[in-house]
Amino acid sequence: MPESPLQSGGARRVPHLAARAEDAFHAFRERWGRRRGLVPRVIPFAGYGGDGWVRVLARVVLAKPDSPRGDLVQGARGWRSFTSIPLSHAVVTVTAGGRTHTLTADRGGVVDDRIPVDLPPGRTTIGIAAEGDQPIEATVAIIDSSARFGIVSDVDDTVMVTALPRPFLAAWNTFVLNEHARRPVPGMSVLYERLTKQHPGAPVIYLSTGAWNVAPTLTRFLGRNLYPKGALLLTDWGPTHDRWFRSGQAHKRGSLRRLAEEFPNVRWLLVGDDGQHDEELYAEFAREHPESVAAIAIRQLTPGEAVLAGGRSAAEERGTAAQWIYSPDGAGLSDQLSELGILR
Repeated sequence: MPESPLQSGGARRVPHLAARAEDAFHAFRERWGRRRGLVPRVIPFAGYGGDGWVRVLARVVLAKPDSPRGDLVQGARGWRSFTSIPLSHAVVTVTAGGRTHTLTADRGGVVDDRIPVDLPPGRTTIGIAAEGDQPIEATVAIIDSSARFGIVSDVDDTVMVTALPRPFLAAWNTFVLNEHARRPVPGMSVLYERLTKQHPGAPVIYLSTGAWNVAPTLTRFLGRNLYPKGALLLTDWGPTHDRWFRSGQAHKRGSLRRLAEEFPNVRWLLVGDDGQHDEELYAEFAREHPESVAAIAIRQLTPGEAVLAGGRSAAEERGTAAQWIYSPDGAGLSDQLSELGILR
C-alpha cells in the first residue's frame, strides 16, 4: 500500500527531514524531465491474487515518448536502473475482469495495492496505464482457494550466489548487477521445479530486501536459470516518514505476516540462508503462525561466504517446533524434504 502520512490517530505527522529532501529532489527531477518531453510510463511487475482480489505491483517512471515499451519492462542494467525518474504519487488505471480501478503510486512511484476483482485461478493478465499512456499488460497469478502449499524464497545467497560483504551487497546490486554475472545456487531451481510440479498452482514468492529498480534484472536472472515464475516482493531504499532508511527486516517480517493473512490455508516452505537474519525472521514467523509453516529450509553458506556475510545466525535460538532442514545446495535440501514427506 502507498505510504500514508497519517498516524493511527488521524493526526498528520511531519515527514522526516530526509524524506522531505528526497521528495524535493524527486519533484525537481520530475519538472526537469517533463521539460525535456518525458512522459509517464508503467513498468509492470508480476502480481498475485486470491478469491475476489488481486495485488497489483508496478512502478511509474518518466521516459522518452518514443522509447520502446519493452526496454522499460526488461529494465536497464547496473547503475542505469537507478537513473530513471520515479513519478511520485502517480495515478494509474488498472483494468481487470472488465472493470477499471484507479490507484495511486507511493513517493517512489511504486504501485502496491489490492483491487477487488473475480478472476479464475491460474496465470492471467491485467492492464495498467499511466496518465495519457496506453495500457501495458502485467501478469498475475490467481491462487486457487484449494491451494495448501506455497514457497517463500529469499534471493541473495539462496537462489543466487552473492559472495560479497554485506555492507557492499546493496551497492553491488544497485550499480553492477547483471544477470549474466551471477551464479545460481546449485540445485535450487531443480528443487523449486519439482515442488511446483508436485503442487500445481502453488504460489511462489521471491522475498528480498532489494530495491524495486532491479526487479527486471532479477526477473531475467530467475527466468534464465529456470526458476519457476513468481511474484517479487522488493522494497525501496529511500527514507520513510520517520526513518533515514527502510528496514529490510521489517519489510520481510511484514510481507510474511501479510501472506499468512491473505492465504490462511496455505502452509509455506520458507527458504533462506544462514547468513545473519533469515533464520531469525523465519523462526519468529513460525512461532506466530505455526499453522502457516510446512518447513524451513536453510541453505548453508560456504565458510568463505559466511565470512563475507558477517557470520552465521545463531540457529540454536530458533525456538520453534517447525521442521528445519539444512544443506549447502538444492540437492541436499531435496533429499531432506523427501524424508519429511514434503517432496516425493
